[in-house]
Amino acid sequence: MSPATDPPLHDDPAPYDHPTPFGDWLRAHALPLDHLDPAAPLDDLEPLRDVLGGARVVAVGEHSHFIEEFGALRRRLLRFLVERCGFTVLAFEYGFCEAVPLDAWVRGGGADDDLTALLATAVPLGLREPARYVRRHNRTAATPVRFAGIDVPAAGGSLLPALEPVADYLRGTDPEALPQVRTALAVAASFAGDSAASAAPAWARLPAADQDALTALLARLRIRFRALRPLYVSRSDERAYDTALRCLEAACHGDHTFRAMAGLFAGDGLTADTSARDHYMAESLLWHLDRLEPSARVVLMAHNAHIQKTPVSFDGRLTGLPMGQHLHHALGDAYFALGLTSTTGRTAEMRRDETAPFGFTVHDAPLAPLEPGGVETAFAAAGLGLAVADLRRARAEGVPGPDRIRMQSVHLHTPVAEAFDAVVSAPLSTATSLTTTPLETS
Repeated sequence: MSPATDPPLHDDPAPYDHPTPFGDWLRAHALPLDHLDPAAPLDDLEPLRDVLGGARVVAVGEHSHFIEEFGALRRRLLRFLVERCGFTVLAFEYGFCEAVPLDAWVRGGGADDDLTALLATAVPLGLREPARYVRRHNRTAATPVRFAGIDVPAAGGSLLPALEPVADYLRGTDPEALPQVRTALAVAASFAGDSAASAAPAWARLPAADQDALTALLARLRIRFRALRPLYVSRSDERAYDTALRCLEAACHGDHTFRAMAGLFAGDGLTADTSARDHYMAESLLWHLDRLEPSARVVLMAHNAHIQKTPVSFDGRLTGLPMGQHLHHALGDAYFALGLTSTTGRTAEMRRDETAPFGFTVHDAPLAPLEPGGVETAFAAAGLGLAVADLRRARAEGVPGPDRIRMQSVHLHTPVAEAFDAVVSAPLSTATSLTTTPLETS
């Protein structure tokens, strides 16, 4: 990784370096950062304390998964938020149900090398090193940092991590309902994968009767869970009931996601139908907040497209309502969306391949050239290296913001200053070693 003090690396900005209100504002107000190294001193991040204000949830994004610089930035920001700002929870784009044993591990349970087994089937989205940091931190911390999962199981790839805890819970509270769960488990096992990319096509090949039977079983179980809450709680406790119900909700949203993804792949899906996953993630984060101490503050890590506060659209077609939009509606300014982007370099492009692990391959692809109106173009034309733009301040001062930001190897058109509260731009991005064949076109 190039240090932030190197000369800015970017495509030739000359076609785009004509003055703009946002570019002028950025030259005057961007906050430079000194380091990418997660272990480096944290003093250069101190100005972020005022930028974040009293936000209870700070979401840290990335324009692509599998990027070296974003992984380093996220780990460094996590250190700052925990060690300097008192944040006490790491939430992640990771299954709600699978996170229960991982929370116990970061708080000191088991052995250090147990993490390998805990994450054995998880898509490698950069959780391993943050989890290790939290475990190390907790060895001497006065207030241990918790871990919270918010996603549907297996990145939308399987219902088993959600239904197995539900079955365990019902054995002691409602054994009469167990046959329904066992039937649902049997159907779910027949097409389970490691992500939606592998599971959705397998689900689509099921007989329609099996698809519909699974949806009906989950709907009946969900209604029964809610209707018999007093009975269930009397046979267990509030926390066990709430956790089991949230796992059942994960299965219901995961089942919907199979249908939505299959429709998306087939080209006949309903508008924004995959938003069910983002809705579940938002509700899961709120579920955790409701059960944490009022003083708890959360670092939330997910893709930019999940944390942004504006709808996701491509070519004028609405494709999704992101988690960040729901969280902003629920929490207002207590939710802070910090996007990560880069001016130049490479990215990791995912291509569907059912024969590959997780149902996709990851390719090293070039970033799209800088575009007029892009937030990255403004950073490049301003001659900035690694730096932060406080978009809340830009909004308050009435500065017209950029109208696009990178997403993988293309640009997402959205009002950036409304979508994010701040953006960190790195001068260079590099795809991780997970990538395979370089792609020279996107």
